[in-house]
Amino acid sequence: MTKVVNKESAQTLDLLNALSTAVVVLDRSLRIVLANAAAQALFSISEMKLKGRLLAECFPALPVLHQASLRALTEEKSFVERDLRFSFPGREKLLIDCNFTPIWLSDLEPSFVLLEIFNFARLQSIRHDGDLLQQNSAASALLQALAHEVKNPLGGIRGAAQLLERELADKSLAEYTQVIIGEADRLRGLVDRIGEPLVILEMTKVNVHEVLEHVRLIVTTEHGEDISIQDDYDPSIPDLSADRDKLIQALMNLMRNAAQALSSEGGTIILRTRVQGKFTIGSVLHRLVLAIQIIDDGPGIDPHLRSSIFYPLVSGRAEGTGLGLSLAQSMIKRQGGMIGFESEPGKTIFTVWLPLGEDK
Repeated sequence: MTKVVNKESAQTLDLLNALSTAVVVLDRSLRIVLANAAAQALFSISEMKLKGRLLAECFPALPVLHQASLRALTEEKSFVERDLRFSFPGREKLLIDCNFTPIWLSDLEPSFVLLEIFNFARLQSIRHDGDLLQQNSAASALLQALAHEVKNPLGGIRGAAQLLERELADKSLAEYTQVIIGEADRLRGLVDRIGEPLVILEMTKVNVHEVLEHVRLIVTTEHGEDISIQDDYDPSIPDLSADRDKLIQALMNLMRNAAQALSSEGGTIILRTRVQGKFTIGSVLHRLVLAIQIIDDGPGIDPHLRSSIFYPLVSGRAEGTGLGLSLAQSMIKRQGGMIGFESEPGKTIFTVWLPLGEDK
């Protein structure tokens, strides 16, 4: 049997709110008496709206929660329910595991049920995102090392071509030296772009919606009326600490990718901003993060490219350099964030997560 003290202290609530696991406490009538911060973030419902309501009323799509909680009370033992799937309107589908534990305040009968909810899909996503960050870091480090080695010879090749051009007796052959010079310049530009993430960051307070509108104006100018760019902003989001230029460049790369995926037949891009609580980036659990989503209704990402989409020089377009997503991930990662994606035919979502505020 589990024993608890019959008094909720501020310290106990702080401890519960510090947990990354969603915790809900029910009384004997299966009304919610407490929901910690992780539970509120998981279901996007404040404790004020949950407290005092019946569990079945809050989650009608998951009757198993009510049934298992009732069993925990009546049979006076713990239960586990696994692989429960459900979703709220406008929200991604959740895959959760739940533990139901009766809690006694006396030796007579259980007074409460402790409901622990594990977001299995999110755990998988954390592992996947961590793998993506590691892969991107390893590939970028290798590419930057190669770029450094290539940079000096390129200067020599260009200089030699210029000297050769001056010595040519037949000036009609100059077109060949111009090809060498042009290709050397192109490769130098490519090398400079690869080394761009190493530039020192200039962190300032940034209004994310002002940045998104700036990027939207540029992409709209480039693509005209071929695409429609809509917004779904949360105006209450505070300024965040970021390198404005690097954030603009990262979002520009993502939005241009979306626009290029639509350019042949046209389509719609949605820019969405939200705040998420208790979110893990890499190995760090953040109290609050900003989520910027760029959603398009294009054909989706080729399944064969998905595992390597953030690798340098990987592109789904014949004319692409394959640096846009890799550089965007590197720029966002250096600011403490990361980029993830999900894709299916007709809907691709790239999400940029960045910390909001300072975590204590």
